[in-house]
Amino acid sequence: MAARHSGIVRGTHWVTTLCFLALLVTGVEILISHPRFYWGETGNVLMPPLFTLPIPASRGSVPTGYSFVLKDQNSWSRSLHFQSAWLLLFTGLAYTLSGLATRHFRKNMLSTAGPYNPAQRRTYLFVVFALFPLMFWTGLGMSPAFVSAFPAAATLFGGQQSARTVHFFATVLLVAFLLGHIIMVYRAGFVSRTRAMITGRAPAKEDT
Repeated sequence: MAARHSGIVRGTHWVTTLCFLALLVTGVEILISHPRFYWGETGNVLMPPLFTLPIPASRGSVPTGYSFVLKDQNSWSRSLHFQSAWLLLFTGLAYTLSGLATRHFRKNMLSTAGPYNPAQRRTYLFVVFALFPLMFWTGLGMSPAFVSAFPAAATLFGGQQSARTVHFFATVLLVAFLLGHIIMVYRAGFVSRTRAMITGRAPAKEDT
């Protein structure tokens, strides 16, 4: 058996997976309370939206074209969403600092001799160093408490509603990355690749 993944990579991978799934589920619950998007500082039902998702809302005051509303899950969803986001932030920092200290990024993401092809390397680097930071920044840009202390969190994007819209599109890109990642793992051998991410080791013939 050959070593494939270090303990920090495996640990942060699975914590990130759980956090992302929690964020995705709770994010959808939060989204359906107002599935309309705006650009700028403010947005409400009296303003024309930038675009509207064709889904029912969990609040009767939001016009969606549907004759019914969904059950409002906004309270617990927001609480779990924020908790998962902070856990993911610290997990991401641990992964990034470890990757820099152990030269994981240089050996596996920047080197042409690493285990990933050029498209994979560029995608992983974009997700780690651009997309995830953008998610956190726009998430903080939607927080009134944080913005009151650090206005640039929202003004950088043109306002809190703009941050929310960017946050949504960043989420779409992350979901697309997740689906692509799962497909690649499946094609490469789902059982062996998943085992390697759990145990840290894989058969020597697969250690490419």
